[in-house]
Amino acid sequence: MMQFVLLALIIFNQYDFTIARVKYGGGGDWYSDPSSLPNLLEQVRVRTSIRTPISEDTVEITDPRLFQYPYLYMTGHGNVIFTEEEVNILRTYFTSGGFLHADDNYGMDSSFRREIKKIFPESPLVELPFDHPIYHSCYEFPHGLPKIHEHDGKPPQGLGIFFNDRLVVFYTYECDLGDGWEDPDVHNDPPEKHEQAIMMGINIVWYCLTH
Repeated sequence: MMQFVLLALIIFNQYDFTIARVKYGGGGDWYSDPSSLPNLLEQVRVRTSIRTPISEDTVEITDPRLFQYPYLYMTGHGNVIFTEEEVNILRTYFTSGGFLHADDNYGMDSSFRREIKKIFPESPLVELPFDHPIYHSCYEFPHGLPKIHEHDGKPPQGLGIFFNDRLVVFYTYECDLGDGWEDPDVHNDPPEKHEQAIMMGINIVWYCLTH
């Protein structure tokens, strides 16, 4: 129900959509890629009918404002730890209609997998097939996620957790979308990589708000 109400408000220009960056514990750099989300939000605003502010919000999991955001984003290179209280809050958030995009910035993979399993121990991360709507909501990605940066030479993977057949966690692994959203001169990415990252980001936002 959360998504349908928010989408209606957005369509009628009564609601400004923004992304909430999750400030998590454990020592990981949750604040990495500072220009990424402002750039993505700008392109969402320019290319769609969704109104967005110039920057994301930041929210801690225990902050009651968490439930105001349909789209949470987390990234980093280091350790992630959710407390027992945070696990319970996040489970309630997801089962109430919330969505998390976790974007591995090369380094948080093992801790993220460990911590997300605490929230949904009965629902393991599964790879989404290439025909999943998240790859086709606005732009076509017939082969799944774009590969923005090389790390281990592995293919990019879009992994998800479902609750009642709804995708509640989307985990982009070996992809580095956030780096691709950053100002192009930060990583010296070629224009086509920056564009691929932005288009995939818009797909994720649109999917979140329509499913």
